[in-house]
Amino acid sequence: MAKKDASVRVSLFLLVLGLLAAGSAFAGSLIVGSVAGATHASLGGQALVAGNTIFSGDDLEVRDGAAVVTVGSGSRMVFGKDSVASFGRDASEVTAFLSKGSASVYHPAEDQALLRLRIGNLSIVPGKGFKTLGEVAMTGDTLIVTTKEGLLRAEGDGKITEIPQGQSAKFIAKVSRSPQQAGGAQTYGGGGSSAVMWIAVAAGATAAVLAGLAMSRASDAKDASNAATAAANKADSDALAAEAQANTANQNAVAAGCALNTLFGTPTATPFTPVGTTCP
Repeated sequence: MAKKDASVRVSLFLLVLGLLAAGSAFAGSLIVGSVAGATHASLGGQALVAGNTIFSGDDLEVRDGAAVVTVGSGSRMVFGKDSVASFGRDASEVTAFLSKGSASVYHPAEDQALLRLRIGNLSIVPGKGFKTLGEVAMTGDTLIVTTKEGLLRAEGDGKITEIPQGQSAKFIAKVSRSPQQAGGAQTYGGGGSSAVMWIAVAAGATAAVLAGLAMSRASDAKDASNAATAAANKADSDALAAEAQANTANQNAVAAGCALNTLFGTPTATPFTPVGTTCP
């Protein structure tokens, strides 16, 4: 009997240890990261302070301030003024769902955990093997992704846009709406009746627009130069015409004066003396 009781106690003890281990592992799988610092920010409606643990499913809101969240082995996300985000985690990655505002992402090369920033249909992830620092900012219906160091990848709808160091990519929002909600107000970043799709502005198209603008400006400058040249030529022509008219007038005056000398010339008369020439 004593052996049976001891066996039951051992079994219960092992069961409790197993439950505790499973609970600890489950809790660990839900932990996204911790707060390194924050001002004017809240988590689930409560004021956010350094040291707070962030779990999968938590909602972050930053007002007139900022929040720094550490993730994995040295990765960081910094959420700027007027930002709203929520968090998720699975076995292999941590995801921040940004629905408003801006975020900076730092991911060291040695951190093997995947860090993902999700905005609508678009995922921003650091390139593997790179120490990466980048920024994402939403303004109205425009999204700008900038890589300060390393490499960022923008993934969405089967397309991948790589953004190397020192470059930016621009995306514009297209809102897909349910037919029954066609008359309602449009919202960005959430809700079951509308979804934001970010569409990349093609670099080639942007370059073509810039080239067209440059050509237009060059054409305008050429037109202005041609107009200035034409005006100068006309002024020169007018000056030559005026000079010719003055010469003709002078010749007429000399001829008239010489004719008066011939007509009225007397020993006591004062003869007309032309300048630079003589009377015939």
